[in-house]
Amino acid sequence: MKTHFLVVALLAAGTLSSCAKKPQPEAATPPAPVAAPPAAPVLQPKTGEPVAPVEAPKVADQAMVELGKKLFFDPRLSKSGFISCNSCHNLSMGGSDNLKSSIGHKWKQGPINSPTVLNSSMNLAQFWDGRAKDLKEQAGGPIANPGEMGFTHDLAVTVLQSIPAYVDEFKKVFQADTIDIDKVTTAIAAFEETLVTPNARFDKWLRGDDAAITKEELAGYELFKSSGCTACHNGVALGGNSFQKMGAVEPYKTKNPASGRSAVTKDDADRFKFKVPTLRNVELTYPYFHDAGAATLSKAVEVMGQIQLGKTFTVEENANIVAFLKSLTGDQPKFELPQLPPSSDTTPLPQPFGK
Repeated sequence: MKTHFLVVALLAAGTLSSCAKKPQPEAATPPAPVAAPPAAPVLQPKTGEPVAPVEAPKVADQAMVELGKKLFFDPRLSKSGFISCNSCHNLSMGGSDNLKSSIGHKWKQGPINSPTVLNSSMNLAQFWDGRAKDLKEQAGGPIANPGEMGFTHDLAVTVLQSIPAYVDEFKKVFQADTIDIDKVTTAIAAFEETLVTPNARFDKWLRGDDAAITKEELAGYELFKSSGCTACHNGVALGGNSFQKMGAVEPYKTKNPASGRSAVTKDDADRFKFKVPTLRNVELTYPYFHDAGAATLSKAVEVMGQIQLGKTFTVEENANIVAFLKSLTGDQPKFELPQLPPSSDTTPLPQPFGK
C-alpha cells in the first residue's frame, strides 16, 4: 500500500514538473550599428581667379573625328609620303616636336618653333602670327607649303581619291561623292578640336581640392599672378587669346627673322607681336618662344621676367614658378592609333627624293 502511494506521488510530481514553464533562451545581442562613412567634403571651387579649368571635349560627330584622325596621321598628304601632321605636332610629345624648328620637305629647316596642337582650339587664331583664323584654315597651310609637306591641295586630293576606303569614308561622313580640300581640312580640324587636356592638378585645385598642388606650386602661382604674368597668360589655356610684343620692357635679342603679327597686318605697330603661347602642358613643349631661344622652363621664366616684366626672379622664386607651370600638365589624349587604308594601284607614288 505504501509502495502504491509512493508511485502515485512520484508520477504526480513528474506531471507537475512537466507542466512547469520551460526557461526561454537568452535573446541574442543585437549587432553594434555600423558607422556610416563620413560624407565626402564638398569642394568649393576657387572664384575670382584669372584662370579656368579645362573641360573634357564634347564630340558632336565621332565619324568625322575618326576620319580626321586618319588624315592627321597620314603621311601621304605630303609629297615625300613621309611627313604627316603628327610629324611636327607629335601627340606623344605634348603636341609638338621638341625641336628648335621643324624638319620639312627634303630636310628643309623650318623658320619658326612649332607650337603645340594641344588645346589649340582655344586660340584666337593659329600660327605664331595668327595668319590662320581657325584650325580648319591652319590645317590646309602645311600641306601646300613647299618647306613643310611640299604638296599642293589638288595633289593631296588626288591621292585621297585614289584610295577606295577613303572615298567610301568621305562619302559616309559628308554625304557627298567628291573629296575636296575643304572636306579634308574640316575633318582634320574636327579631330584637333578633341585634343584638349583636362584634369591637370592645378585644375583640381581650381575646383576646390586644396591638396592637389604643393605649397611650392601654390607659392609659384601666387608669384605668377602678383608679378603680372596673368596679364598675358590667362583664361582656360593660360594664353592663346592675345598678341603681345616680345620684349615689352627690354628688347629681345634673337637671330630669328620672324617679324610676328606685322607680317599679316602690314602694320609696323605689330612688329614683334606674337600670339601668346598657351602654358598648358608647357613642361612637355620645350624649347620655348617662337625662336626656341630658351631650352628649359627655368630659362624661359628668367627671360620672360626680364624682358616682359623688368623683374629678376631669385633662384627660389624661379623654382616655384616652374613648379607651378608643371602642375598645368593635364591628361594627354588617349586613343587607338588609326589603321590607315591601303593605297591602290592608281595612287601616285611619293617622291621623297625627287624634284
